[in-house]
Amino acid sequence: MNEMIPPAGDRAAALKGLGSSRKRVEDVRFTQGKGAYVDDIKLKDMVFGDFVRSPYAHARVVSVNKEAALAVPGVIAVLTAEDLAPLGLHWMPTLAGDRQMVLADGKVLYQGQEVAFVVAENRYACADAIELVEVDYEALPVVTDPFKALEPDAPVLREDLAGKTEGAHGPRRHHNHIFLWEQGDRAATEAVIDGADVVAEERIHYHRTHPCPLETCGCVASMDKITGKLTLWGTFQAPHAVRTVASLISGIAEHNIRVISPDIGGGFGNKVGVYPGYVCSIVASIVTGRPVKWVEDRMDNLMTTAFARDYWMDGRIAATKDGRITGLWCHVTADHGGFDACADPTKFPAGFFNICTGSYDIPVAYVGVDGVYTNKAPGGVAYRCSFRVTEAAYFIERMVDILAIKLGMDPVELRLKNFIRKDQFPYHSALGWEYDSGDYHTAMEQALAAVDYKGLRAEQAERLEAFKRGESRSLMGVGVAFFTEIVGAGPVKNCDILGLGMFDSCEIRIHPTGSAIARLGTISQGQGHATTFAQILASEIGIPADDITVEEGDTDTAPYGLGTYGSRSTPVAGAATAMAGRKIRAKAQMIAAYLLEVHDDDVEFDVDRFQIKGAPERFKTMKEIAFAAYNQAIPGLEPGLEAVSYYDPPNMTYPFGAYICVMDVDVDTGVCDVRRVYALDDCGTRINPMIIEGQVHGGLTEALAIAMGQEIAYDEDGNVTTGTLMDFFIPTAVETPHYETDHTVTPSPHHPIGAKGVGESPNVGGVPMFSNAVMDAFKPFGLTHAHMPHDHWRVWRIANGLGLHG
Repeated sequence: MNEMIPPAGDRAAALKGLGSSRKRVEDVRFTQGKGAYVDDIKLKDMVFGDFVRSPYAHARVVSVNKEAALAVPGVIAVLTAEDLAPLGLHWMPTLAGDRQMVLADGKVLYQGQEVAFVVAENRYACADAIELVEVDYEALPVVTDPFKALEPDAPVLREDLAGKTEGAHGPRRHHNHIFLWEQGDRAATEAVIDGADVVAEERIHYHRTHPCPLETCGCVASMDKITGKLTLWGTFQAPHAVRTVASLISGIAEHNIRVISPDIGGGFGNKVGVYPGYVCSIVASIVTGRPVKWVEDRMDNLMTTAFARDYWMDGRIAATKDGRITGLWCHVTADHGGFDACADPTKFPAGFFNICTGSYDIPVAYVGVDGVYTNKAPGGVAYRCSFRVTEAAYFIERMVDILAIKLGMDPVELRLKNFIRKDQFPYHSALGWEYDSGDYHTAMEQALAAVDYKGLRAEQAERLEAFKRGESRSLMGVGVAFFTEIVGAGPVKNCDILGLGMFDSCEIRIHPTGSAIARLGTISQGQGHATTFAQILASEIGIPADDITVEEGDTDTAPYGLGTYGSRSTPVAGAATAMAGRKIRAKAQMIAAYLLEVHDDDVEFDVDRFQIKGAPERFKTMKEIAFAAYNQAIPGLEPGLEAVSYYDPPNMTYPFGAYICVMDVDVDTGVCDVRRVYALDDCGTRINPMIIEGQVHGGLTEALAIAMGQEIAYDEDGNVTTGTLMDFFIPTAVETPHYETDHTVTPSPHHPIGAKGVGESPNVGGVPMFSNAVMDAFKPFGLTHAHMPHDHWRVWRIANGLGLHG
């Protein structure tokens, strides 16, 4: 080998491709305060919009008087449903096939619902005018309990649906019922449970919570009446889908709408849907001929933008006496609020909840989900999860722990006995999924060894005896969770949103100098796309990641894609990126062969170049090939070096993990001290280990918040009682524990680079881990279950109810 040629390993390291802990290129501008967010946008003649919101959870709107508000200096307009009705814009479609009021039409259905939209020269005039809009309300009975909403004499919430016995997803059995979605074999499951040796039952509530991103929702709409072009900047996780929806709602041709997602300060699913603020801003810009900015405040965000969870899950799990699980039955009562506005694929009204068999080889299962209207804000977003997978993982991991208690088995022993074996993959679950790959036993055994599980249980027993002797007032809990997530939505054959297939895309242009730009249909909200997608390409096309720019979020430049949520970026857009890179490489091979004067089959790719087989000293680097693509006439080839790929995955991907938490619980104060957190993730091929670790840390912190206090709560009148950050738990550095991360690698067999996705996994596995730790601490005193969140007050009440306060 020619000594002048650097070794392949050194050349691969210089690319900073797959497996490199490359520093995030985005962070330079963010850490210097130079990010460009929606509220940073300032346009000539821009005006501001904001909402008059209902103080009632359920009331008839008798009248709206705008006169005093319009008299405020600087106020331009006050829009109501009456103004939008002639345009057909007072209602809008939801992602779930329902329809939702843009502005209150005749009545309001939840506290904070939008009643009028004030447009003014500045935010101060807006705020003054909002206080002066006089709305006469007639209060109506309020129902915030989904079970009470289905009682025969419950108030009719959706009067617009009166007499309709069919909804978007089948029959409606009550005026407040939305759908019943069923999966699995109900009769066979119930027969197995009826004849089982052991059956554990429980009602499990995954409470209503909220993504609460650092940046709230907002947009700037600018209609140019000369060109007829609408430009919309906004906090959009799926800019192309927003463009399509905006076109359908407004009637403006889609090519005349440009949607731009600038930097986004966190999404977590909260920014997938279309909100009234977007529609009203567009209408106001069309009416006034001026750019209109709307940015919600924190209370508006917590009270009215899309919530997460709020699932009541009734479960039964059957097993043999020695702990072999034989069947799983689940019925969910899903509280959807005033409108069904869940952000789920069209064919899955309860998302991917039928992954609720988890990591276990359960031969027969059934799940039914009833959607219900209540006087709460609508939504149902995938808060750092893939379409209700967190609820499913929480359900099965709690049910397995409850079954272990009934059997008198260690919860880890029960899990190991029932895991899907490595040789069973691809595994077909009882509820219809095909798991791509997994090695659950290896992952769990690695986790147990890392934390010295036997030693932890011995320490726990010693601590319990000390407590009983009165030498200590704290208990120790060991929380174990093993999860399988389903991400990468998804295959067009079964996944769409509003009829749009959930493929994704990448377009690559290699410049003559050998640098490149990749444009994608995704949009980062902090995941590090500009870093990791460049790394995928670096390994695929042999150009250093530092020479590759990744651009997202502009519908005028990016190819059509379905956006970023549910850990679909790497499984779908990452695959599109790899496939586009391979198209580039295929053309580069032909160019290299021409330059080296050999047949295409006589050259092979080696890290950053094509070399002649058997003669590696004769080669052309990718930079040389790129220049030749633009300055030489190559027979049979068009000039240039560009490619585009639209990737429709053949299947979802199934990352998994083993999580273990050690928690000390003070019975006298209810304070839970998380002493240790160990998180092993298997996300298939690891693109950037440093970014993976950061994603795990972030997801675990959100899981801690959810499990230990984060809740959107209502009183009996429908008032939101946790609508500020004084009441809604956001962990600080004080509450956030140290995390130990670990991994195994089980590549996805159908993904071009074997990657599965990881951004949602720590939230999926973290919540049951923390919750199981709390329950495990009290298990010796007879506790099998308690509802989340486990804040200090609720944990104190558990201890008090068990008589532990003396």
